Amino acid sequence: MKKYYKYFGLALIMVFSFYYTEKIAMIVLNKNPLMQEINKEKQNYKIESVNAQIDGDYIIPGINGIEVNVKNSFYNMKEAKTFNRYFLVFDQIKPKVSISDNKDKIIKHGNRSLKQVALILEQEGIISDYLKSMEIKASLLVTNKTYKKSSYFEVINNDIKEFKTLEKELNLNKENKKICVINDLNKNLCKKVHNYLIDPELILNSSNYLMVKKNLKDGSIILISNNANLDEVKLLIKEIKYKGMSLEYLSDLIDEKNENY
Repeated sequence: MKKYYKYFGLALIMVFSFYYTEKIAMIVLNKNPLMQEINKEKQNYKIESVNAQIDGDYIIPGINGIEVNVKNSFYNMKEAKTFNRYFLVFDQIKPKVSISDNKDKIIKHGNRSLKQVALILEQEGIISDYLKSMEIKASLLVTNKTYKKSSYFEVINNDIKEFKTLEKELNLNKENKKICVINDLNKNLCKKVHNYLIDPELILNSSNYLMVKKNLKDGSIILISNNANLDEVKLLIKEIKYKGMSLEYLSDLIDEKNENY
Protein backbone atom coordinates (compact mmCIF):
# COMPACT_ATOMS: atom_id res chain seq x y z
CA MET A 1 0.00 0.00 0.00
CA LYS A 2 2.85 2.37 0.90
CA LYS A 3 4.46 1.55 -2.45
CA TYR A 4 1.21 2.51 -4.21
CA TYR A 5 1.09 5.90 -2.47
CA LYS A 6 4.74 6.46 -3.31
CA TYR A 7 4.13 5.96 -7.06
CA PHE A 8 0.91 7.97 -6.90
CA GLY A 9 2.80 10.84 -5.25
CA LEU A 10 5.55 10.72 -7.88
CA ALA A 11 2.91 10.79 -10.64
CA LEU A 12 1.28 13.87 -9.07
CA ILE A 13 4.64 15.62 -8.82
CA MET A 14 5.33 14.93 -12.50
CA VAL A 15 1.90 16.22 -13.57
CA PHE A 16 2.25 19.44 -11.56
CA SER A 17 5.83 19.83 -12.75
CA PHE A 18 4.75 19.73 -16.41
CA TYR A 19 1.85 22.08 -15.66
CA TYR A 20 3.98 24.73 -13.96
CA THR A 21 6.79 24.40 -16.50
CA GLU A 22 4.25 25.14 -19.25
CA LYS A 23 2.87 28.06 -17.23
CA ILE A 24 6.32 29.57 -16.71
CA ALA A 25 7.19 29.09 -20.40
CA MET A 26 4.02 30.96 -21.42
CA ILE A 27 4.80 33.84 -19.01
CA VAL A 28 8.26 34.19 -20.54
CA LEU A 29 6.84 33.87 -24.06
CA ASN A 30 4.22 36.57 -23.46
CA LYS A 31 6.99 39.04 -22.62
CA ASN A 32 8.54 38.55 -26.06
CA PRO A 33 8.00 41.70 -28.27
CA LEU A 34 6.88 39.58 -31.23
CA MET A 35 4.35 37.68 -29.11
CA GLN A 36 3.06 40.99 -27.74
CA GLU A 37 2.56 42.32 -31.27
CA ILE A 38 0.67 39.18 -32.31
CA ASN A 39 -1.56 39.52 -29.23
CA LYS A 40 -2.16 43.15 -30.15
CA GLU A 41 -3.07 42.35 -33.78
CA LYS A 42 -5.13 39.17 -33.25
CA GLN A 43 -8.45 41.02 -32.78
CA ASN A 44 -8.10 42.53 -36.27
CA TYR A 45 -8.38 39.07 -37.78
CA LYS A 46 -11.11 37.63 -35.60
CA ILE A 47 -14.34 36.58 -37.32
CA GLU A 48 -17.37 35.65 -35.24
CA SER A 49 -19.09 32.34 -35.93
CA VAL A 50 -22.59 32.22 -37.41
CA ASN A 51 -25.03 29.90 -35.66
CA ALA A 52 -26.96 27.26 -37.58
CA GLN A 53 -30.64 28.20 -37.85
CA ILE A 54 -33.22 25.74 -36.55
CA ASP A 55 -36.83 25.89 -37.68
CA GLY A 56 -38.87 22.96 -36.36
CA ASP A 57 -37.48 19.77 -37.91
CA TYR A 58 -35.16 21.66 -40.24
CA ILE A 59 -31.75 23.28 -39.91
CA ILE A 60 -29.58 25.57 -42.06
CA PRO A 61 -25.80 25.16 -41.59
CA GLY A 62 -23.91 27.92 -39.80
CA ILE A 63 -20.33 29.09 -40.37
CA ASN A 64 -17.31 28.63 -38.12
CA GLY A 65 -15.62 31.61 -36.57
CA ILE A 66 -11.92 32.36 -37.04
CA GLU A 67 -9.36 33.18 -34.33
CA VAL A 68 -5.61 33.63 -34.45
CA ASN A 69 -3.66 30.81 -32.83
CA VAL A 70 -1.19 33.07 -31.06
CA LYS A 71 1.34 30.44 -30.00
CA ASN A 72 1.58 28.69 -33.39
CA SER A 73 1.71 32.05 -35.17
CA PHE A 74 4.63 33.07 -32.97
CA TYR A 75 6.60 29.93 -33.85
CA ASN A 76 5.80 30.56 -37.51
CA MET A 77 7.37 34.05 -37.31
CA LYS A 78 10.09 33.26 -34.78
CA GLU A 79 12.91 32.84 -37.30
CA ALA A 80 12.22 36.18 -38.99
CA LYS A 81 11.73 37.87 -35.58
CA THR A 82 9.16 40.23 -37.06
CA PHE A 83 5.36 40.29 -37.43
CA ASN A 84 4.08 39.14 -40.81
CA ARG A 85 0.36 38.58 -41.29
CA TYR A 86 1.04 35.97 -43.97
CA PHE A 87 2.49 33.70 -41.27
CA LEU A 88 -0.52 33.89 -38.97
CA VAL A 89 -2.07 30.54 -38.01
CA PHE A 90 -5.83 30.40 -37.51
CA ASP A 91 -8.20 28.15 -35.59
CA GLN A 92 -11.76 27.32 -36.66
CA ILE A 93 -14.26 28.07 -33.88
CA LYS A 94 -17.45 25.99 -34.03
CA PRO A 95 -20.75 27.90 -33.69
CA LYS A 96 -22.69 27.51 -30.44
CA VAL A 97 -25.52 26.10 -32.59
CA SER A 98 -24.05 23.70 -35.14
CA ILE A 99 -25.37 21.02 -37.48
CA SER A 100 -22.89 18.59 -35.91
CA ASP A 101 -24.82 18.80 -32.63
CA ASN A 102 -28.25 18.59 -34.27
CA LYS A 103 -28.11 15.56 -36.54
CA ASP A 104 -31.76 14.78 -35.87
CA LYS A 105 -32.65 17.89 -37.89
CA ILE A 106 -33.06 17.92 -41.67
CA ILE A 107 -30.97 20.02 -44.07
CA LYS A 108 -32.81 21.25 -47.16
CA HIS A 109 -30.16 23.69 -48.38
CA GLY A 110 -26.77 25.14 -47.46
CA ASN A 111 -25.95 28.54 -46.01
CA ARG A 112 -27.46 31.24 -48.25
CA SER A 113 -24.50 33.58 -47.70
CA LEU A 114 -22.20 31.24 -49.65
CA LYS A 115 -22.45 31.22 -53.43
CA GLN A 116 -22.41 27.46 -53.75
CA VAL A 117 -24.81 24.74 -54.90
CA ALA A 118 -24.64 20.93 -54.88
CA LEU A 119 -25.93 18.36 -57.37
CA ILE A 120 -26.99 14.85 -56.35
CA LEU A 121 -27.37 12.10 -58.96
CA GLU A 122 -29.82 9.25 -58.44
CA GLN A 123 -27.74 6.95 -60.61
CA GLU A 124 -24.97 6.84 -63.20
CA GLY A 125 -25.70 7.29 -66.90
CA ILE A 126 -25.31 9.87 -69.65
CA ILE A 127 -25.69 12.76 -67.19
CA SER A 128 -22.97 11.46 -64.87
CA ASP A 129 -20.75 10.78 -67.93
CA TYR A 130 -21.20 14.39 -69.00
CA LEU A 131 -20.47 15.81 -65.55
CA LYS A 132 -17.35 13.69 -65.30
CA SER A 133 -16.14 14.73 -68.76
CA MET A 134 -16.59 18.40 -67.78
CA GLU A 135 -14.97 17.84 -64.35
CA ILE A 136 -18.09 19.05 -62.57
CA LYS A 137 -18.44 18.02 -58.94
CA ALA A 138 -21.52 16.08 -57.90
CA SER A 139 -22.60 13.50 -55.32
CA LEU A 140 -23.94 10.09 -56.32
CA LEU A 141 -26.46 7.86 -54.55
CA VAL A 142 -25.14 4.29 -54.43
CA THR A 143 -26.17 0.87 -53.15
CA ASN A 144 -23.93 -1.99 -52.10
CA LYS A 145 -24.20 -3.36 -55.66
CA THR A 146 -23.53 -0.10 -57.53
CA TYR A 147 -20.80 1.29 -55.26
CA LYS A 148 -17.37 1.61 -56.88
CA LYS A 149 -14.31 2.39 -54.80
CA SER A 150 -12.62 5.72 -55.60
CA SER A 151 -15.39 6.94 -57.89
CA TYR A 152 -15.03 10.38 -59.48
CA PHE A 153 -18.16 11.40 -57.59
CA GLU A 154 -18.72 11.75 -53.87
CA VAL A 155 -20.72 8.64 -52.94
CA ILE A 156 -23.71 8.59 -50.57
CA ASN A 157 -25.17 5.44 -49.07
CA ASN A 158 -28.65 4.95 -50.52
CA ASP A 159 -29.06 1.26 -49.72
CA ILE A 160 -31.86 -0.05 -47.51
CA LYS A 161 -31.40 -3.81 -47.20
CA GLU A 162 -27.59 -3.63 -47.01
CA PHE A 163 -27.27 -0.17 -45.44
CA LYS A 164 -24.96 -1.28 -42.61
CA THR A 165 -22.79 -3.37 -44.93
CA LEU A 166 -22.25 -0.43 -47.25
CA GLU A 167 -21.57 1.90 -44.31
CA LYS A 168 -18.76 -0.41 -43.20
CA GLU A 169 -17.36 -0.56 -46.73
CA LEU A 170 -17.39 3.23 -47.06
CA ASN A 171 -15.72 3.55 -43.66
CA LEU A 172 -13.05 1.04 -44.66
CA ASN A 173 -12.30 2.99 -47.84
CA LYS A 174 -12.48 6.35 -46.01
CA GLU A 175 -15.24 7.53 -48.34
CA ASN A 176 -18.10 7.77 -45.85
CA LYS A 177 -19.25 11.39 -45.57
CA LYS A 178 -21.91 10.38 -43.00
CA ILE A 179 -24.70 11.82 -45.16
CA CYS A 180 -28.12 10.43 -46.09
CA VAL A 181 -30.56 11.71 -48.68
CA ILE A 182 -33.62 10.70 -46.72
CA ASN A 183 -36.84 8.96 -47.65
CA ASP A 184 -39.49 7.04 -45.70
CA LEU A 185 -37.40 3.85 -45.78
CA ASN A 186 -33.96 5.05 -44.68
CA LYS A 187 -34.65 7.95 -42.30
CA ASN A 188 -34.58 5.87 -39.10
CA LEU A 189 -31.49 3.93 -40.27
CA CYS A 190 -29.65 7.19 -40.90
CA LYS A 191 -30.65 8.62 -37.53
CA LYS A 192 -29.32 5.56 -35.71
CA VAL A 193 -25.84 6.00 -37.19
CA HIS A 194 -25.97 9.79 -36.70
CA ASN A 195 -25.64 10.70 -40.37
CA TYR A 196 -26.57 14.15 -41.62
CA LEU A 197 -30.12 14.10 -42.99
CA ILE A 198 -30.61 15.74 -46.38
CA ASP A 199 -33.94 16.51 -48.06
CA PRO A 200 -33.10 18.40 -51.30
CA GLU A 201 -35.18 21.53 -51.77
CA LEU A 202 -35.08 21.15 -55.57
CA ILE A 203 -35.61 18.04 -57.73
CA LEU A 204 -34.94 18.27 -61.46
CA ASN A 205 -37.05 15.85 -63.52
CA SER A 206 -38.11 15.63 -67.18
CA SER A 207 -40.71 18.40 -67.00
CA ASN A 208 -39.83 21.06 -64.41
CA TYR A 209 -36.65 22.81 -65.54
CA LEU A 210 -38.24 26.28 -65.50
CA MET A 211 -39.47 25.80 -61.93
CA VAL A 212 -36.01 24.67 -60.77
CA LYS A 213 -34.39 27.60 -62.59
CA LYS A 214 -36.81 30.06 -60.99
CA ASN A 215 -36.15 28.72 -57.47
CA LEU A 216 -32.38 28.30 -57.81
CA LYS A 217 -30.63 30.14 -54.96
CA ASP A 218 -27.29 30.26 -53.20
CA GLY A 219 -26.97 27.06 -51.14
CA SER A 220 -29.44 25.05 -53.22
CA ILE A 221 -29.25 21.26 -53.05
CA ILE A 222 -30.56 19.81 -56.31
CA LEU A 223 -31.44 16.17 -56.85
CA ILE A 224 -31.09 15.12 -60.51
CA SER A 225 -33.72 12.43 -61.01
CA ASN A 226 -33.29 9.42 -63.28
CA ASN A 227 -35.62 10.85 -65.93
CA ALA A 228 -33.96 14.27 -66.11
CA ASN A 229 -32.94 15.47 -69.57
CA LEU A 230 -29.23 15.99 -70.26
CA ASP A 231 -29.87 19.17 -72.27
CA GLU A 232 -31.75 20.66 -69.32
CA VAL A 233 -28.96 19.65 -66.94
CA LYS A 234 -26.58 21.55 -69.21
CA LEU A 235 -28.89 24.57 -69.12
CA LEU A 236 -29.09 24.35 -65.34
CA ILE A 237 -25.30 24.27 -64.99
CA LYS A 238 -25.06 27.26 -67.32
CA GLU A 239 -27.57 29.13 -65.13
CA ILE A 240 -25.64 28.20 -61.96
CA LYS A 241 -22.42 29.59 -63.41
CA TYR A 242 -24.20 32.68 -64.79
CA LYS A 243 -25.35 33.49 -61.24
CA GLY A 244 -21.75 33.23 -60.02
CA MET A 245 -22.28 30.06 -57.98
CA SER A 246 -19.75 27.26 -57.70
CA LEU A 247 -20.67 23.58 -57.88
CA GLU A 248 -19.48 21.71 -54.78
CA TYR A 249 -19.78 18.24 -53.31
CA LEU A 250 -22.70 17.95 -50.92
CA SER A 251 -20.40 17.39 -47.92
CA ASP A 252 -18.57 20.64 -48.70
CA LEU A 253 -21.80 22.58 -49.19
CA ILE A 254 -23.09 21.72 -45.72
CA ASP A 255 -19.66 21.97 -44.05
CA GLU A 256 -19.53 24.88 -41.59
CA LYS A 257 -15.82 25.49 -42.21
CA ASN A 258 -14.93 29.16 -42.71
CA GLU A 259 -12.88 29.64 -45.89
CA ASN A 260 -11.88 33.26 -45.23
CA TYR A 261 -8.35 32.27 -44.18
